[in-house]
Amino acid sequence: MASSVNDFDLYRPSEEHDMLRDAVRSLAEAKIAPYAAEVDEEARFPQEALDALVANDLHAVHVPESYGGSGADALATVIVIEEVARVCASSSLIPAVNKLGSLPVILSGSEELKKKYLAPLAKGDAMFSYCLSEPDAGSDAAGMKTKAVRDGDFYVLNGVKRWITNAGVSEYYTVMAVTDPEKRSKGISAFVVEKSDPGVSFGAPEKKLGIKGSPTREVYLDNVRIPADRIIGAEGTGFATAMKTLDHTRITIAAQALGIAQGALDYAKGYVQERKQFGKPIGDFQGVQFMLADMAMKLEAARQLTYAAAARSERVALGGGKEDLTFFGAAAKCYASDAAMEITTDAVQLLGGYGYTRDYPLERMMRDAKITQIYEGTNQVQRIVMARNLP
Repeated sequence: MASSVNDFDLYRPSEEHDMLRDAVRSLAEAKIAPYAAEVDEEARFPQEALDALVANDLHAVHVPESYGGSGADALATVIVIEEVARVCASSSLIPAVNKLGSLPVILSGSEELKKKYLAPLAKGDAMFSYCLSEPDAGSDAAGMKTKAVRDGDFYVLNGVKRWITNAGVSEYYTVMAVTDPEKRSKGISAFVVEKSDPGVSFGAPEKKLGIKGSPTREVYLDNVRIPADRIIGAEGTGFATAMKTLDHTRITIAAQALGIAQGALDYAKGYVQERKQFGKPIGDFQGVQFMLADMAMKLEAARQLTYAAAARSERVALGGGKEDLTFFGAAAKCYASDAAMEITTDAVQLLGGYGYTRDYPLERMMRDAKITQIYEGTNQVQRIVMARNLP
C-alpha cells in the first residue's frame, strides 16, 4: 500500500487507492453494514467489524511493513476509515483509534518499543487507545494532573483519564502523564500502559448520543508500576509528541466525517427518487435538487481538503518538512465535521418523518456526525489552531 511522496502532488488517489476503496467498500457493505443498526441500538462493541477488518488486514493499515504491517500511506488510511464510516461510524473507530493510540510510538518511541507493541497491533492481536484528556483537562490538555514518578527502573502512574475511546477493549494505551509539575507542557511525558498492568481499571461505559458501538470510558491508574523503558521518547517530550500525533490523526476524524456524510447523501439520493408526492418523485422538485447539490458540493470540498491534508501528512512522515500540516490537519477536521453535521441534518430533512425514526439509518448518521465536531479538539479549538498556523 505504500506510495512515493510524488504520488501526492495533486492529492488524487492512485489506481491502487481506488482498488483499495472498492475492496473496503465491498467488505464494509457485506460484513459491517448488516450489524450497524444493532450495534447502535444495543450500544455494543462491533466485534463483527473487528473480525472482518483483522481478517483482511484493514484494522491498522498504517503500521510500517518493518513491524509486520501493511505500510499504508496516509491517504490509504483515510480511505479505509472513510469507507467503513460510510456504513458504521462506530466501526470506523477501530482503524482510526489504532492509529491515534500507536502513532506516538511510531513518531517518538524506541526501536525496542516499536517492535514490542506495533507487531501485535499489526497482527490484530491487540488494539491501541490514546489517553490524553482528563476530567479537568480537556481543551487545556497541558493542565493534566495524572502523574508519573520515577522509582529506580520503573515509573509509578496515578491519575484518571476521561473520554478514552475503545477503553477496556484495547490492550495497549498511550498515556500522557506529568513527570515534572514545574514545567507545565514541557514536564509531560508519554508512556505505554498495558490493560493487564496491576492498578489499571475502567469506569462504566458512557451513555452517548452517537458512536454507541465504540466504548468510551474512564481509565483509572492506581499506583500502576511500569518498566522505565516503556516511556515514549525522553522525559518532558510527551506533550510535543501528543500534539504532533494530533496533527496527523485529526485527518482521520475528517475521514470519518466524510464517510458518515457520504453514507447519508447516498441514502438520501436513493430515497428521493422513490418517494412520490404530488404525482412525481420528490427528487424532481427543484428545492430538493438544490439541497442535494449543496450537500454534494460541501462533501466534495471537504474530501479535497482532507486528501490535501493527507498528502501533507505523508510528506511529513517521509521527512519532507512540516508542510503546513498543523493548519491543514485542523482545517480538514473542522471543515469536514461541520459539513458532515450539515449534510446528515439535511438528509434527515429530506426523508421527513421517516428520517426521524430508527427504521431508517439517517438519524443514526446525524447522531454519529456530531462527535466529529468535538473529539480530537473541538472545532472552536481547531479554529484557534488554524489562526495560529496560517499558511
